[in-house]
Amino acid sequence: MSLRLGDTAPDFEQDSTEGRIRFHEWLGNGWGVLFSHPADFTPVCTTELGLTAKLKDEFAKRNVKAIALSVDPVDSHHDWIKDINETQGCTVNFPIIADHDRQVSEKYDMIHPNANDSLTVRSLFIIDPNKKVRLIITYPASTGRNFNEVLRVIDSLQLTDEHRVATPGNWESGSDVVIVPSLQDEDEIKKRFPKGYKAVKSYLRMTPDPRANWSGD
Repeated sequence: MSLRLGDTAPDFEQDSTEGRIRFHEWLGNGWGVLFSHPADFTPVCTTELGLTAKLKDEFAKRNVKAIALSVDPVDSHHDWIKDINETQGCTVNFPIIADHDRQVSEKYDMIHPNANDSLTVRSLFIIDPNKKVRLIITYPASTGRNFNEVLRVIDSLQLTDEHRVATPGNWESGSDVVIVPSLQDEDEIKKRFPKGYKAVKSYLRMTPDPRANWSGD
């Protein structure tokens, strides 16, 4: 069965470049980004792992851990890491799972027979502190992932979990947000959004990013 948004992210125990990983235990109470690669020493994925290493501080600010996966063995991963560090000017600072028996790939529906029945597709999952899957993106082999978009979605999810808002198309952190239609009590709206709001339509009410509202309080 395919994994869907809102499902509990399957737990697993598997080898990695940082030792044996018990996934839910490793995540702890934070957020996670799990992303797969079809094989080691692939060019697009080499750039992606380099980008992920360079974004360590950005992930840390958001209480996010990154973890990658390939079906190749740990020794191969370590050799690949040397190439990544050399070519991308970074130090890989997160684990890469060695899914040799494909148990993780099967649980996360990463094997697509129409693409290749032995290699993982390039999927990415955002997992929240409750171990729920909040985002699934699957990329074609020819297109590198946009990690600025991954950070943007995490910002949106964390904001909308805390406040009764949604984020509009092309939203960036700090930009105006949408008050959810289910919130109708004007007294509560004034309390939650002290800078007010603009009613474009009765169902489309824009307000400044509520995190900015409380800065300095």
